[in-house]
Amino acid sequence: MSTAPRHNLPPLHLALALAVMAVWGTNFVVIKLALAHLPPLTLAALRFTFAFLPLALFIKRPAVSWTNLATYGVLIGAGQFGLLFTAMRSDITPGLASLVVQVQVFFTIGLSMRLTGEKVAHYQIAALLLAVAGLAVIALHTDGSATPLGLILVVGAALCWALGNMTSRAAGPVNMLAYVVWSSLFAVPPLLGLSLLTEGWPRISTGIAAADGKTWAAVLWQSVGNTMFGYGAWGWLLSRHPAASVAPLALLVPVFGLGASALLMGEAMPVWKLAAFALVMAGLALGILWPQLAGRKKS
Repeated sequence: MSTAPRHNLPPLHLALALAVMAVWGTNFVVIKLALAHLPPLTLAALRFTFAFLPLALFIKRPAVSWTNLATYGVLIGAGQFGLLFTAMRSDITPGLASLVVQVQVFFTIGLSMRLTGEKVAHYQIAALLLAVAGLAVIALHTDGSATPLGLILVVGAALCWALGNMTSRAAGPVNMLAYVVWSSLFAVPPLLGLSLLTEGWPRISTGIAAADGKTWAAVLWQSVGNTMFGYGAWGWLLSRHPAASVAPLALLVPVFGLGASALLMGEAMPVWKLAAFALVMAGLALGILWPQLAGRKKS
């Protein structure tokens, strides 16, 4: 029988983790503010430009291959954020986007199982069904909160996020802040190319010219808040505590996301949306927390 004590985060470390979750969750509202003037792919290109510079001048490139960095940068930049920002322009609300993109957990688990040959457990099937039921509730409602295209784009963003997770895992233990900074170099060219191709220079230049102080503050927050503080602090916590003690806190991202969208942007919270939130969150919680709970029962 195991006698290992349960690991609890010190109060200051817990407060830091909660601050990261608050930044990541409320960032969906910040994204929406920036999209008021800037085209989606232009915003994404600016986000990763400022994530790379000036930090790359002070942070050493991690000891991983250029191929790995490039793959991660394209998947997260053009894939995750390119699709997410495009969807949030007019096809999904910030609150729902913060919730739906969390299905990356199931994609990550599925991809990991495919690589390791591990069989799907019963609790994982139940967790996936709960999350899918939540997505179905969202898809069946047509009040403008999310369009079918918006859902497809955000689920695609979640898949790219999961593929990015697999890529970063293949890199081995690295300084995550340095990894994100240097991989951002490879996110910019495809985003700029796609922006010029689909949005066009007139729309890009008009958006940049119309951007006000709040817009540029929102752009910088994508880099400073999410990259410098978010990834830096999260990596610091994961390096000092078991992942099982830190990772479950990520469940709070959609809580902050939906709450911030309701409070700051007046996003409506009808019963169906709360039901969808409950179903997706129940699936995520079951998928993430069940192994820990089962382990404690055995011990």
